[in-house]
Amino acid sequence: MDRTVAVVSGGIDSVVLAHHLHAEGHQLSLLSIDYGQRHRKEHEFARRTARRLNTPHEVADLRAIGTLLPGNALTDSEVGVPDHGGEVSGVVNVVPNRNVILLSVAFAKAAAEKADNVAIGTVAGDADTGPDCSPAFLSAFNAMERVACAGFAPENLTVVAPFIEMPKHEVIRLGEALGVPWQETWSCFRGGVEQCGVCATCYDRRTSFEKAEVHDPTIYARD
Repeated sequence: MDRTVAVVSGGIDSVVLAHHLHAEGHQLSLLSIDYGQRHRKEHEFARRTARRLNTPHEVADLRAIGTLLPGNALTDSEVGVPDHGGEVSGVVNVVPNRNVILLSVAFAKAAAEKADNVAIGTVAGDADTGPDCSPAFLSAFNAMERVACAGFAPENLTVVAPFIEMPKHEVIRLGEALGVPWQETWSCFRGGVEQCGVCATCYDRRTSFEKAEVHDPTIYARD
């Protein structure tokens, strides 16, 4: 049985990832990372996932690092989250180097726990706006960690990204088959009471459910 640290934010991809790994028989430990993002509400949905799967869950508090990551809508309070559409929407929603930070923390935890894998829910298309979601990045990161953790972690410790060649609508179909409760996932970058329905991630969520032909039970603030 593989021991796996799964990076779970509370969004669709990472929640389906947790359910998938649980169904595959992995000994799971869920890790959420608070890097000062305005939509940290998502971590509550990660907690619910952990309770549902009866797996350990921790939130790494890196909020202070958010002040070092200005100029984007996720960590800079002076930058508003734009509605979906246009070049600005894609650029402003990216935290450069974010996955390096998240995966480094996850690898440190995995090394300490002598885990076999670190899992991330990256899907096909993520690399279009975030280069640290690409297969080339994950390959390079694995090579770096083999050097960084040599002698301190199992030699086979590696990042796995089971959905990296799957578009989000296929991930939703998998989640539907696994019985994922979609109302227990959070996508919205704005982090309000309800998911806004019009930011880039809400748009992606809505269109992906449509492509998957799966009912979306989410109540959106705006149509």
